[in-house]
Amino acid sequence: MNLVRSAATVGGTTLISRLLGFLRDVMVAAAVGTGPIADAFFVAFRFPNMFRSIFAEGAFNSAFVPLFAKRLEGEGEAAARRFAEDALAVLLVALLVLTVAAEIAMPWLMLVFAPGFSEDPQKFGWAVEFTRIAFPYLLFISLTALQSAILNSLGRFFPGAAAPVMLNITMIGAILFLVPLTDNPGRALAWGVAAAGVVQFIWLAVSLWRAGMVLRLRMPRLTPDVRRLFRLGVPGVIAGGITQVNLTIGTMIASLQAGAVSWLYYADRIYQLPLAVIGIAIGIVLLPELSRRLRAEDHGGASWSQNRAVEFSMLLTVPAAVGAGVLAADIIRVLFERGAFTSADTEATALALVIYAAGLPAFVLIKVFQPAFFAREDTKTPLRFAAISIAVNIVASFALFFYFGFAGIATGTTLAAWVNAGQLGARLYARGEFAPDAVLARRLPLILLASGGMGAALWFGAEALTPFFEDDLLTSIGALALLIAGGVLVYFFLCQVTGAVRLGDLRRAFTRS
Repeated sequence: MNLVRSAATVGGTTLISRLLGFLRDVMVAAAVGTGPIADAFFVAFRFPNMFRSIFAEGAFNSAFVPLFAKRLEGEGEAAARRFAEDALAVLLVALLVLTVAAEIAMPWLMLVFAPGFSEDPQKFGWAVEFTRIAFPYLLFISLTALQSAILNSLGRFFPGAAAPVMLNITMIGAILFLVPLTDNPGRALAWGVAAAGVVQFIWLAVSLWRAGMVLRLRMPRLTPDVRRLFRLGVPGVIAGGITQVNLTIGTMIASLQAGAVSWLYYADRIYQLPLAVIGIAIGIVLLPELSRRLRAEDHGGASWSQNRAVEFSMLLTVPAAVGAGVLAADIIRVLFERGAFTSADTEATALALVIYAAGLPAFVLIKVFQPAFFAREDTKTPLRFAAISIAVNIVASFALFFYFGFAGIATGTTLAAWVNAGQLGARLYARGEFAPDAVLARRLPLILLASGGMGAALWFGAEALTPFFEDDLLTSIGALALLIAGGVLVYFFLCQVTGAVRLGDLRRAFTRS
């Protein structure tokens, strides 16, 4: 398997999904703005979306893929399928129990996840109602994560990466066809989320059938393999979902400030694009790659794959972070400032985006470093580091919130990400499982240099195009697209000049091995 080529498949499909997600969010912003209905829906959406990110974007893979790959390589397809069926049966029962319990306890859960809403009975009631409607999405997306993990282990990355496309298409359909039929757009959006879970499940069930890996529903049994899966999976899910956990904590604190939940949500949507396209995509591909190399005792090859993953991720992430920071206000204005979304909302959301952008390389490095632990069936070490990161996030967010409001929450999330990434990298280095090779050590400073030059070019370009950003929608979109395209060209030109990357390297990276 060619690491970069496979990551490009996942990343490219994820990019399509996120672009559809932006279209969805533009439509949501126009429909609900940043008022109480929007705050209630975003809190409701945070529940299933958090679990979607945790399960579907690689964390469930952390436990399942190494165990499934071991069965597949060592005992054959029949044994691997039986293990997957046993896991499916136990997971289904656990999810049904969790869903029923959450539906009953939702008012009390909402007091934990959005304590500030209790001061507004109407907003609180909407949040409870919307979350109850959307919560079954958790059941379907968790089963979808199992299906996706099987396909990833078989080297079929496209179906799982394309599943979020179904979420966005279904929600866009809800905005177009359900919202006009109800007096509460938040309720229609919540039903769209629930329907999307079913659509995604069916999509991957068909993909498994085409791959010849149809799963039968068995009586649930806690076999030794299933017990090991859940022993590894629980800490792996928590560690793998640390970014979402920290964002959820931020949502809880932000509920104390009117509008803050929505500002942080829209900023999160922007920086999640490069995180998903780069970090999550590489993490998903890197885990089965490392698992196979380590099973074959190819430790040199595992180290090479880890170095190239860091190099490739930083090659794309650092300029994305610089660009998001420099163009934050222009991006938010063009994408969201219309309808109920005001210029004041643009200023607040852009500030949050600048802070999140400073942590983007750390968010990506977390996704790149964690597979090195998971491939060795070590999920406890990332869990300990995740716990420290959560503590840093809680303390920093609370302390800074009372001085800087929602900006303090974004700062706490960014600080926590750098702490987590630093701990993961330092532990791998201390254990001799990762050390920057000569190529990585030479290219990283050049990537930083090229990104800085691109940032300067974007700043001057944005100043020159300011009048166009204040024009009609098509003109402003065209100006932003031109500016981003110019930044990309400047960056790769500087990479070529400095030697951060050569065109030949890129051609070889995308050549089928």
